[in-house]
Amino acid sequence: MNVFTLLMLLSVVGAAALFIALAIFLFAIAGQLEKIGGEEKGYGVAASYLSKIRMGLRAIEVETGMIAPQVTQLNTTLTSVRDGLIVVDANLGALIAAVSRQVVL
Repeated sequence: MNVFTLLMLLSVVGAAALFIALAIFLFAIAGQLEKIGGEEKGYGVAASYLSKIRMGLRAIEVETGMIAPQVTQLNTTLTSVRDGLIVVDANLGALIAAVSRQVVL
């Protein structure tokens, strides 16, 4: 047997081993995906838990979609309230200083 023939046979055996390992792991992955696929419905159709989760997340996204504009408006309003409270704080500070300077008779 020639050295090149031996190397060719080793390459073929190695490639076959690679494809067999690939097929084994592919079937193992498919088996795991079947387990999370959900219960069987009519006509052999599985209700996928992943699709249920996706639909639930989509519903949450739709329901909370209006939060962003409302939060922006609330932020603007609260900024105005903060500015008003800063003025009240300054006025109360001046009032306390004025009362402290008064002489009690």
